[in-house]
Amino acid sequence: MKIISLFKQAGRWLSELTVGGSWGQTQAASVQNNLRWFWFDGLFASAHDNIYLNYVSLYVLILGATQAQIGLMSSFSNLLAALLLLPGAFLAERFIDKHKVSLFCIGGLTRFSLLLLVFVPFFFKGSNLVWAAILFSVLRDGFANLGYPAWVAVTNDIVPLDGRGRYFGARNFIMGIAGMIITLLAGKIITTYTGQAGYQIAMGAAFVMGIASTFSYAKIKIRYPLPDQETSSGFQLKSLLNDLKSHPTFLMLALTAAIWNFAINVSGPFFNVHMLQDLHFTATEIGILNVVTALSALVVQNRLGAFSDRVGPRKLQLFSMIIIPLLPIGWIFATTVWHIALLNILNGVIWAAYNLAYFNLLLETMPSDKVPAFTAVYQVVVALSLAVGALAGSGVIARWGFTGVLVASAAIRWISAGMFSRFVKAPVKSA
Repeated sequence: MKIISLFKQAGRWLSELTVGGSWGQTQAASVQNNLRWFWFDGLFASAHDNIYLNYVSLYVLILGATQAQIGLMSSFSNLLAALLLLPGAFLAERFIDKHKVSLFCIGGLTRFSLLLLVFVPFFFKGSNLVWAAILFSVLRDGFANLGYPAWVAVTNDIVPLDGRGRYFGARNFIMGIAGMIITLLAGKIITTYTGQAGYQIAMGAAFVMGIASTFSYAKIKIRYPLPDQETSSGFQLKSLLNDLKSHPTFLMLALTAAIWNFAINVSGPFFNVHMLQDLHFTATEIGILNVVTALSALVVQNRLGAFSDRVGPRKLQLFSMIIIPLLPIGWIFATTVWHIALLNILNGVIWAAYNLAYFNLLLETMPSDKVPAFTAVYQVVVALSLAVGALAGSGVIARWGFTGVLVASAAIRWISAGMFSRFVKAPVKSA
């Protein structure tokens, strides 16, 4: 009887967690259904993303790429993102059913591009193999950004404003667990199967997780246009500038994000490369270190959600932006697995706060009838800054090495934090 009781308690806990806690259980049945399937989508999407993001650069390195080509891959991905985000906004506002747009682009084209990346060694050799792998990786990222404006619009429609901090805290909680487990397993597979085979198996597993994510996302039921929702006049470039001028908080948020993400990608593409080539860590060790990050984020995730709802996302984001630049400074002195593990504990906690806060703040600063267009503008700014940052980082690392990109990245991040503190104000919530 005790076992049955425990199972029932676990079932109730899971049912509550999938809708964002007790808050979610007060919502209508249709809202709870969408929250639950979106939660499962996050679970599988996290598994997919953690394999891909943690190991794709190492996979391309094993195939014969250089550090410069890794930097170029990151730059190309972000340049293509910048080119596809505005067409993505056009699709989101041209077609009433934004859910189907994001499902096709992210759930279809993105997954197919990853599948091509799995099998690329069978069809290409030598330098052609490296460039083909880079191409499919860039396409995978590009298609994800094509569907991103529609995805944000759907997210804005299905997650009620008053509980977003708690819901995304719960969703990020399970995403952290999934990312932690799958990163360990993928690292073990890559270490067990030497050469490119282990990476191909890992990327194949990422594809399967991506299909599960697509299935879950497809189960979301939403009818457009929504009742009592402002009707968009469509995506019109001529009117977009006027719309942006009337939302100065959004403009300043985008500007500080541009500087922030430029700084991020000055060093971002080179951490895993540094661990593999300079510190001689194995794929398993790199995977464990990424799990440390996910685990530390997991511990604070739910509390961060409630805290964000209480103090507001702006304050939480500002605090995290002040602390985060300390992380690249710490890497200057890190030489062992344990050094980086300690850094990654802080990394997981503070980036969990930043990611939760920035997304909620972004949603608050956008007008409800212009979510796809404003999302596209924001992400174009971010993508271009990431692309330029990766190019700048490639130049800095060639001249001053890994320490050079770390110092540059930290300094520019603090500049962005100072601008955010001065110019980004908390949005005034309508009654």
